[in-house]
Amino acid sequence: MQPWHYSDGETQLVGELYRPTTTPNGRAILVVHEADGIGNNVRRRCAMLAGLGYVAGAADMHGGGRVLQGQEMSEALQRFKDDPPRFRARARAALDALCATAAVQPDAVAAIGYCFGGMAVLELARSGAPLAAVASFHGLLTSRAPAEPGEVRARVLACSGALDPLVPPEDLATFQAEMTGAAADWHLLVHGRALHSYTNVDVDGLGDPRMRYDGTADRQSWAALLTFLEETFDPGR
Repeated sequence: MQPWHYSDGETQLVGELYRPTTTPNGRAILVVHEADGIGNNVRRRCAMLAGLGYVAGAADMHGGGRVLQGQEMSEALQRFKDDPPRFRARARAALDALCATAAVQPDAVAAIGYCFGGMAVLELARSGAPLAAVASFHGLLTSRAPAEPGEVRARVLACSGALDPLVPPEDLATFQAEMTGAAADWHLLVHGRALHSYTNVDVDGLGDPRMRYDGTADRQSWAALLTFLEETFDPGR
């Protein structure tokens, strides 16, 4: 891992870059963090992807590589939710920087995200960003600026917990209707017993009853991601 410096306008961003630890496959994955900032869950995913031959870039959405807490984190999350163009521009800055750093074309790049990061990569897809695919894990699924027909260029995978109070059934239905109306290539995986943040092995320590690690859902959603990426980058293989 090495620090990864890039910018969004005048905002200086400090992500983390993971080079392949096995034979490089010529592709890159952008990984977007939870609401607080880059943490162990994202670092673990980047290392796993590097072990599969990808260049993995952990994006910095807050600036300076900061990890936020409490009210500051809540306020930052709300500002992004209320301003889709700003949200999309910050994610797009990371995408463009990763393409340049990894020396790959956008059709060789995917983006994945967790919680807040899952919402971020879906906004990236809604913006029509030129990348091959996005995958959201327990991210919020609705947007103040839903995709219009023909706008979504990336393939979309969304994984959610059926018991996640932050993503109620009506949001699942809204997401399905939005993606269908946008004529997107979309896929939705719902885990029947999973709460919010089900991929994060550290989340139980927060003591938040809305969140719980679920090993089965974590493994199934990761396996779904790997199949999704293979079908995206190596169709017909």
